[in-house]
Amino acid sequence: VLCRAGLKLCGAMVGCAAAAVICADREGLIRLWNPGSEALFGYAAGEVIGQSLDLIIPEKLRRAHWDGYRRALAAGHTLHGRRALPTRSMHKNGGRLYVELSFSVVKDAQGAVIGAMAIGRDITARYLKSKDQ
Repeated sequence: VLCRAGLKLCGAMVGCAAAAVICADREGLIRLWNPGSEALFGYAAGEVIGQSLDLIIPEKLRRAHWDGYRRALAAGHTLHGRRALPTRSMHKNGGRLYVELSFSVVKDAQGAVIGAMAIGRDITARYLKSKDQ
């Protein structure tokens, strides 16, 4: 458990991280969206806080996403641990993104699952280049 000073430090670190840091509650509503997320996905935090993660999940991948999300929350951990995996995503402008994401289940001080978080980086150029070879 972090003290107030530790929470301030964590907030400062998330705020200045180049990577996208996203937290969602048990219902999949976005609760934290840092500047790295704004840069990657094109949405300002004010546009997404309280909105569904569906904003950045391609429609054809949503069922699989939500099945995995519910399984991870029920189990209290993700299937792949903290390993970063490539996945498809969407930019605000409708453009296709490939993002490397690591997922974690978030628990409160008593150990109850309260949501999930993801840390991501844009790998679109690298992914498309590998497909061209």
